[in-house]
Amino acid sequence: MIYLTADTHGKFRRVMEFLESGQITETDVLIILGDAGFNYDTVPGSGLRRKAPVNSYGIPVLCLQGNHELRPEHMSTYHEIPWNGGTVYQEEKYPNLLFAKDGSCYIIDGKRIMVCGGAYTVFKEYRIKKGLPWYADEQPSAEIKRRVESSLDALDWDIDFMLTHTCPSKVVPTEKYISGVDQSTVDKSTEDWLDRIEDRLKYDAWYCGHWHIEKQVGKIHFVYQNIVAL
Repeated sequence: MIYLTADTHGKFRRVMEFLESGQITETDVLIILGDAGFNYDTVPGSGLRRKAPVNSYGIPVLCLQGNHELRPEHMSTYHEIPWNGGTVYQEEKYPNLLFAKDGSCYIIDGKRIMVCGGAYTVFKEYRIKKGLPWYADEQPSAEIKRRVESSLDALDWDIDFMLTHTCPSKVVPTEKYISGVDQSTVDKSTEDWLDRIEDRLKYDAWYCGHWHIEKQVGKIHFVYQNIVAL
């Protein structure tokens, strides 16, 4: 089985309760659709303290890249390994905590699952001004976009599930816009690119996080605190 949740931001109580529930086993996988909070330290070392408890359950937890975490490819503790037909980043000390490599297509339970993380932080300038963590590569680069599109070319643009951190622009939940943020200053290039992907893609369902909302628009599902079974 494949289970999804999103945007835990370092608060793993609901994840750990689910891992303890007996509903999920070591043959299943839990996917966090970005901003898990393992590699985002407002307090030095706090991410490490979060990793050990979640890793200890022995159940694979696959994290997409959000917009509030250092990318694992820039961290010396991570290395690439093959996993379910694609590639993930793994630390030897925490082998059950995996980070998806953008553009990988994983075959899980017979389903083809394409992944791509990243999004824009609307409070970017505030975070920089206050000395809070912000990552210049929070959005998918041109190289990542090419990798995603190349992977889809190889699959004839026909998959079962698309998993991303943010959503295509055509379904952006405008009701979640933050008051006081001038939307003309927001970089929406990732959502616009995902829109073009969605226009071409043959898929059964698309799941995303980022917007902190539970909602469905057609085949596109927004996930936040719920844990959803595919």
